[in-house]
Amino acid sequence: MTSTDATAIQPAPDSPRPTRAALGIVWLVVFIDLLGFGIVLPVLPRQAEPYLRGLSPEAVGAVIGILFSVFSLMQFVFSPVWGRISDRIGRKPVLLISLAGSVIFYALYGVAVALPESQGILAIGLMLLARIGAGIAGASVGTAAAVIADCTPPEKRAKGMALIGIAFGAGFTLGPLIAYFGLALFDQQPWGVGALASGLSLVALVIAAAIFRETRNPNYKAGKDFFSISRTLAVLRMPTVSTLILIYFLAIFAFAQFEATLALFTQYAFGMSVEDNFLVFATVGAVLMLAGGTYRPLAKKGAEHRLLATGIGLMIVGLAGMATVAYQAGTFTTAKLEATWLKPAFYLAMSLAVIGFAFTNPSVSALVSKHTDPARQGEVLGVNQAFASLGRILGPFLGSILFQAGAAHTLPYLAAVGLLLLVVGQLLRIRGKQPVG
Repeated sequence: MTSTDATAIQPAPDSPRPTRAALGIVWLVVFIDLLGFGIVLPVLPRQAEPYLRGLSPEAVGAVIGILFSVFSLMQFVFSPVWGRISDRIGRKPVLLISLAGSVIFYALYGVAVALPESQGILAIGLMLLARIGAGIAGASVGTAAAVIADCTPPEKRAKGMALIGIAFGAGFTLGPLIAYFGLALFDQQPWGVGALASGLSLVALVIAAAIFRETRNPNYKAGKDFFSISRTLAVLRMPTVSTLILIYFLAIFAFAQFEATLALFTQYAFGMSVEDNFLVFATVGAVLMLAGGTYRPLAKKGAEHRLLATGIGLMIVGLAGMATVAYQAGTFTTAKLEATWLKPAFYLAMSLAVIGFAFTNPSVSALVSKHTDPARQGEVLGVNQAFASLGRILGPFLGSILFQAGAAHTLPYLAAVGLLLLVVGQLLRIRGKQPVG
C-alpha cells in the first residue's frame, strides 16, 4: 500500500463531530444546487432561441449546446479547486461562497432573458456568463461530500454519501415542477425562472450561514496550491482511488447518454408530448429519491463493493432494455404502441437504469473517501466530481450523435452498455481491496 493511497487512516480523536444539522445543511446545499439546475434546464433552449433568430439551425444548436455544456465544464475545472480550498480554509466558507455565487448568477440569468430580442448578442453573452458562474458556484458538490466524510465514521460513509443522491433526485424532480408553477406565478415572465433559482439559493445561504458549523479538522494541514495540475495527477496515480475515479467517470459517461436522449427517445418510440416528457423526467427524479432512500439501510459496513457491483449490473440490464425497446419500437405502428408491452417495458428498463445509478453514485464516493487521507478529503473528492462532470460533458455529446446515427436509435444505449462492461473489468481489479480498520 502506498502512502498516497492512505486506506486505513481514521479521523483523529479530536476531530470535530458535527451535529445532524451539518448533514442537513449539506443536503440542502446540494438540493438547492440541483433545484436551480432543474429549474433552468427545461426552459433554457426556448428562452435562448428568440435571441438566435437569423442563424442557421446548426448554429442555433451549437450555441444552445455551449450554454448547456459550459456549466459542466466549469464543474470539471473547479471541483478540485473548491476541494483544495475547503481542505485549506474550511468547508463552511466554500459552501457559503458557492451559494452566494448561485444567488448572483441565477439572478443574472433572469436579467439576461428579460432583455428585448433586439439585444440578442448582449442577452446571449449574459446567459453564457451566468452559466459559467453558476457552474463554478455549483462545483462544490465535492466539498459537500467532504463534509459527509468529516461527519461520518468509515463504516457509515456510504450511508452518508447516499444523502447526496437523494438530494440529486429531489432537485431533479422538483426543479421542473417549480419552474412550471413559478412561471405561472410570475405571469409567464421569462425572468421568473432566474428569480426563483436565485431566491431559493438565497434562502439556503441564510440557513447555512446561521446554522452550519465547520466540520474540517483544524489539525490537518493541507497544501497551499489551489490550482495544481500536478496535485490532480498525483490523485490519479493513487492505485485504488484512480480505479474508482475511472469507474465513476465511465458510469457517468454511460448514464449521461441515457439522460441526454430520453426526451428524444420518448418522442420517437411513443410520440409523447412535452407535457408527457415532463412526467417522465419527474418519474426519473422520483425513482432516484426512492432508490437513494432504499440504499441507506443497505449500506452497512463493508457493503460498498457489493452495492457498487449491484448498481452497475442494474444499469447494464436497464440500458440494454432501453436498446431493446428502441429496436422494437421501430417494428410497431403508432396505433399498436398503446396496446403492446412496449411502454411498460420502457418504464421498467428506465427504472432499473436509474436505480443502478442511484446505487453506483454513493458507493463510489464512499470508497474514494475511505481510501483517502482525511487531510485531503476535499481535494480527492473534488477530483472525483471533476471527472463526473467530464462524463456529463462527453455523454450528452456522444449520445446525441449516436441517437441520430441509426434508424433504430439503439446506438447510445448499446454504447453505454459497452462502457459499463469496461467498468466490470475495473471492479475485478479492486475486489478485495477493502480499507483496513
